[in-house]
Amino acid sequence: MEKKIILTAEGLQNLKDELDNLKTIKRKEIAEKIKVALSFGDLSENSEYDEAKNEQAIMEARILEIEAMLKKVTIINEGELSTKIIHVGSKVKLEDKTFKETVEYRIVGSSEADPREGRISDESPVGAALLGHKAGQTVKVETPGGIVTYKILEISK
Repeated sequence: MEKKIILTAEGLQNLKDELDNLKTIKRKEIAEKIKVALSFGDLSENSEYDEAKNEQAIMEARILEIEAMLKKVTIINEGELSTKIIHVGSKVKLEDKTFKETVEYRIVGSSEADPREGRISDESPVGAALLGHKAGQTVKVETPGGIVTYKILEISK
């Protein structure tokens, strides 16, 4: 069975915007680079041409990847999210007992994850361990750096 891609409405819009940008703007930019590189002549020693063709291949692969993802998307209806338990789409405030600090995360599908922005995947060790828990509970998470203990302080939308 194919894995569903779980996205928020914002995540879906970001993917659609990226796809539109790649198809309309980036394709033209790369086509122009290839055209300029071709004008230099001999392709056997034309690094500009090789680089532009490589950039084109990477971009076309990303377009195919996004199109495939969009066919398998499940949108999280944020209006229906419960704040009683943690699930994909929840915002959580946690007390990190190991490092004695408060952290906030939003649990998102793996394609939307960006830990630097506080968005962690439901498939990450922390995200997966938090799913299904309630405010007030303590959760131990086995991470690559060792076991980390979190107390769930708050769940919001």
